Amino acid sequence: MKRLWTPWRMKYLESKRPEGCVFCQKIAESDDAKNHILYRGKHACVMLNLYPYNSGHLMIIPYAHAARLADLSMEVQTEMLVLLNKSLEVLQRALSPEGFNIGVNLGRAAGAGIDEHVHVHAVPRWTGDTNFMAIFAETRVVPEWLDDTYRKLKPIFDEVMG
Repeated sequence: MKRLWTPWRMKYLESKRPEGCVFCQKIAESDDAKNHILYRGKHACVMLNLYPYNSGHLMIIPYAHAARLADLSMEVQTEMLVLLNKSLEVLQRALSPEGFNIGVNLGRAAGAGIDEHVHVHAVPRWTGDTNFMAIFAETRVVPEWLDDTYRKLKPIFDEVMG
């Protein structure tokens, strides 16, 4: 039997799960680098996904704690869409993906891991980035540490968002 060693996962497996909304907690903190928050807008922020499908997997998260897009004001929804478009520009410049998956999972049955706080996913994609690991082992292979991705994207976000 072959093994895939992922020792960095032990920190997550042994960690105590926080009570309350993890997004609200991270947004309330001031250490954006620690929380992988790349940009803060007026009503929403852009954050790296802690458990990405691919390198550069971002989330656009409103500050308002709401389960559905329909529960957000038009002003918040508009800013989220603007941040999504700017995020795609940054990802294109930094990582040169061949495409993107954009999605909102509304409700646990739809795949939302955090279903009480709506957020939009932006996942960079490359031809052939799905391999046997995802199919047979239900495991994603992400080739870059989150902190490295953050350091790569942050200066471009600063430039693009001015």
